[in-house]
Amino acid sequence: MFGIWNHPEAGRMTYFGLHALQHRGQDGAGMSVVNDGTFKSYRGTGLLSEVFNDSSRLKSLAGNKAIGQIHYAMSGQRNDIDNIGPFLFHFHDQDISVTHSGNVTNSRSLRKELEKEGAVFHSTSDSELLVHLIRRSKQETFEGRLAEAVKQLRGGFNFLVLTEETMYGVVDPNCFRPLSYGRTREGGSTVIASETCAFHATGTDFIDNVRAGHYIVVTDEGIRTEQYETDTKIAIEAMEYIYFARPDSEFAGINVHSARKNLGRQLAKEQPCPDADMVIGVPNSSLSAATGYAEASGLPYEMGLVKNQYVGRTFIEPTKELREQGVRKKLTAVRGVVENKSIVLVDDSIVRGTTSKRLVQLLREAGAREIHLRITSPPIRFPNYYGVDMSSIQELMAAHYTVEEMTEIIGCDSLGFLSVDGVIEGVGTTFDAPNKGLSLSIFNGDYPADLGDYGVSLAEQMTPIQKKVLRGEL
Repeated sequence: MFGIWNHPEAGRMTYFGLHALQHRGQDGAGMSVVNDGTFKSYRGTGLLSEVFNDSSRLKSLAGNKAIGQIHYAMSGQRNDIDNIGPFLFHFHDQDISVTHSGNVTNSRSLRKELEKEGAVFHSTSDSELLVHLIRRSKQETFEGRLAEAVKQLRGGFNFLVLTEETMYGVVDPNCFRPLSYGRTREGGSTVIASETCAFHATGTDFIDNVRAGHYIVVTDEGIRTEQYETDTKIAIEAMEYIYFARPDSEFAGINVHSARKNLGRQLAKEQPCPDADMVIGVPNSSLSAATGYAEASGLPYEMGLVKNQYVGRTFIEPTKELREQGVRKKLTAVRGVVENKSIVLVDDSIVRGTTSKRLVQLLREAGAREIHLRITSPPIRFPNYYGVDMSSIQELMAAHYTVEEMTEIIGCDSLGFLSVDGVIEGVGTTFDAPNKGLSLSIFNGDYPADLGDYGVSLAEQMTPIQKKVLRGEL
């Protein structure tokens, strides 16, 4: 998400900000702009450059206030234009534009309650749910209604809300995904973004992060933050550091590249492979970790895989078929580097196993003698319900197989994962909080926020391996 207040080219600046955030989703994009009290909005499916492929389209979104989003569809949600933000609502007393990232875990229950009262929904998006809750509230001010509405939500969520007078940025009580704000160097416009890499693209200086259970209020008079929930527990998604975020972003004062390099160093300590000839990383999210592994192990780092930079991220493709096709198009093994060599292949995670199996096959075809797969995260054995597309137990390889079985299925010579403690040590946050303020639920089943409507189904589908993890046997 990206929002900007009081800039004469708000729409164009939002485009630049969203372009820096393209790695967070490939399903769609959109923005809403306010110009002299008039709202304009446009959204579409595909990459940002495909949605705004006509320069006149961006020119038509003239204004000095804007919010925008790169869309990332969660499993089980409709992936169509009706679910792409920002949403624009016209009421008799005001216009509201809303967009969000994450997942509200009690959305089904709230929707049923609202529908019984006469609410009509046109999408499955939590942005629309928030607006219904705002309009139902009896608080006197819009800010009061917003605070009352978000207090009813459970799970992991960040929202951007835009009215003619105010822009709001809301963060859930666990801060699963940081939301940062800053000020442009030219003109002093206020910017809110999901990652600080968007600040680099827009000439913005970082000010602070919106804290857990808080929201930021941006008006012509300035910036202030307010707390809507006192029961907070910081639990930043570990996968933000491991995979999702861009290496030049910073979360909680920690540079993502540095965190990944530290994870690689920690992995080399826990899962060494001293007889290997070289270390190679899986482009692009694992390159930082691979350099850390190589440095800590004393093995040379080589470029054994080349990525086609014009192919998107396969993990966030919505179907298994598209992910497999994406791997084939995305990566090529460098035969001259890997032939007849024993290789440590460093990757960030194994979710479904599709990519790992294909990578090993590529390297085998290129003549690699041995492939020792090392993963900078623990086995992902539990679904994620807070906004990462891992909400189905069926698709999680490590929920059904032991490490030994996974090694055989993937076809590598050995397989080693980083421990949960290794993740905590590697990321190295300074929070005085459980797990140093990291959410590790997908590894250990310890969910920091209410699972809401998902709780019963998780208990019913639990696999024997998941039960062993919860009993401390794995």
